[in-house]
Amino acid sequence: MKIDVWPSILQLSQERGVDPQVIVDAITESLRVASSKYFSHGEKIIINFKPEQGELRVYTIKKVVEKVQSKATEISLEEARQVWSKAKLGDYLELDLPADTLGRISAQAAKQVIFQKVRDAEQEKIYDEFAPRVGEIVTGIVRRFEAQNLIVEVNNAEVIFPLREKLPNEEFNRGDQVKAIITQVIKGPKGSQVFISRTSPRFLAKLLEVEVPEVANGLIEIKDIVRQPGERAKVAVFTSEEDVDPIGACIGVKGNRIQAISKELQGEKIDVIVWSADPVSYARAALSPAKIENIVIVNRQEKIMRALVPKDQLSLAIGKKGVNVKLASRLTGWKIEIKEEA
Repeated sequence: MKIDVWPSILQLSQERGVDPQVIVDAITESLRVASSKYFSHGEKIIINFKPEQGELRVYTIKKVVEKVQSKATEISLEEARQVWSKAKLGDYLELDLPADTLGRISAQAAKQVIFQKVRDAEQEKIYDEFAPRVGEIVTGIVRRFEAQNLIVEVNNAEVIFPLREKLPNEEFNRGDQVKAIITQVIKGPKGSQVFISRTSPRFLAKLLEVEVPEVANGLIEIKDIVRQPGERAKVAVFTSEEDVDPIGACIGVKGNRIQAISKELQGEKIDVIVWSADPVSYARAALSPAKIENIVIVNRQEKIMRALVPKDQLSLAIGKKGVNVKLASRLTGWKIEIKEEA
């Protein structure tokens, strides 16, 4: 049967960014599925599909026998002679799918299955493109709202921006631009799914890489980050270079670097501190911007310490709704109790 589908295959290939062979395989599979309804006894279906030459043939091979025991592989002499008058016992007969049936199923079944196959190929392409980019910042356009998610277009692909991953006071409308970090790429029942976030500590780490060359080139190492998204964050940094000021480099001249990051995070306050292996020194720094002089370890095994704070530093140490001390505890891994200094 002559079939002129190669131009359509090439066009679809270019539109979807899918290899032409993927589409050819999809059509072949769709024909196999549809043909099994005609060859309904479990026959081995042979498909000869050469779209470049416009050739399509679907057939099965059966042995001519006197008494049929397997309809999948055998045909009676009487039936065989209806197909080919010279057939005789022992011959192997090629039984073609009738042209009218082939034409109908090649249009119907191919249309149904090819869509799924091409979609699968597109999903595979999305996974291959985005999986290596986990932890990378991307910029996309909000396209629509779905349940508890925003659907954002990034590089012609749709990625998922869960509403829980946006900053508390942020509002987005269709057409708005979103900058976020890729946190996860998974293969699921709905195909490949890419998730992005603006609340992840890794987003702040990447923003620091962008704004602070010393972080990007490895002179300054980010040891840990904790966030109360939209309110406050604490970043512990370390350098072994004596002539590099890790806090000054991250903050920038007149605070320009840290202010640029804070602006991107809707005014989130960012405390940059120096990491220390000594838990007391680390806790003292972690309670910034409060100035703490006296910290004692209450229980080393259970990791509990107490900070004795002057009255004028008490509210700073605790922070609004206790955020400052909670973040300091998370950063250091110690439970920090705040007590007013007598």
